[in-house]
Amino acid sequence: MSALNDAGLSQLPPQYFLVVDRSPEIQAAMIFWKSPDGAFDLIGATPVSTGRPGTYEHFVTPLGVYEHRISNPDFRSRGTRNKFGIRGYGARGMRIFDFGWVRAPKGWGDQALSRLRLQVHATDPNRLDPRLGTVQSEGCVRTTASFNVFLDHYGILDGDYEHSTKGQRSSVLSSNRAPTPWSGRYLVVVDSQSHERPVWARTSRTPHANRATS
Repeated sequence: MSALNDAGLSQLPPQYFLVVDRSPEIQAAMIFWKSPDGAFDLIGATPVSTGRPGTYEHFVTPLGVYEHRISNPDFRSRGTRNKFGIRGYGARGMRIFDFGWVRAPKGWGDQALSRLRLQVHATDPNRLDPRLGTVQSEGCVRTTASFNVFLDHYGILDGDYEHSTKGQRSSVLSSNRAPTPWSGRYLVVVDSQSHERPVWARTSRTPHANRATS
């Protein structure tokens, strides 16, 4: 995977990676497994929404490799609604995977680099979930609730949490989780620039703009 090579991470041991293709015609998150021989196998994919430029305070989701570290602690959605009645972080209990402050292109004004709190999180299950598969977010990566639960339950991105807590109870980690022994810690954002939507990618039923958090 060239993005890992560019980041100097080509020699990482076997683990899972979360790869997001921000191309408007793809808009998908994919879980890859790096095997002991260095090969990358696609485990599964889900529709997402990444940053939609053209609106104030909307960022372009930045390309690159981002580490999921316990120093940027995750938190859980309270299921609260914003002034538009939208649960921007999804239903209560959904986990927000936090990758900290990053530099991302503004989608408005001079389009210069600015600071974005990069997160991967679920979205409103009734009003925004049907729009996954199109660019919609303010810069973060929105996923389905089921994918959020999968990442959380199996610890797909919890490599640093597993190393730091060493089996001790954490207020962030769920009590009934079943972490994989190959938990990873990296989000890789790419842009394939593909103009052809793959057959497995969801086509949104409501592609128009929305007002929501993240």
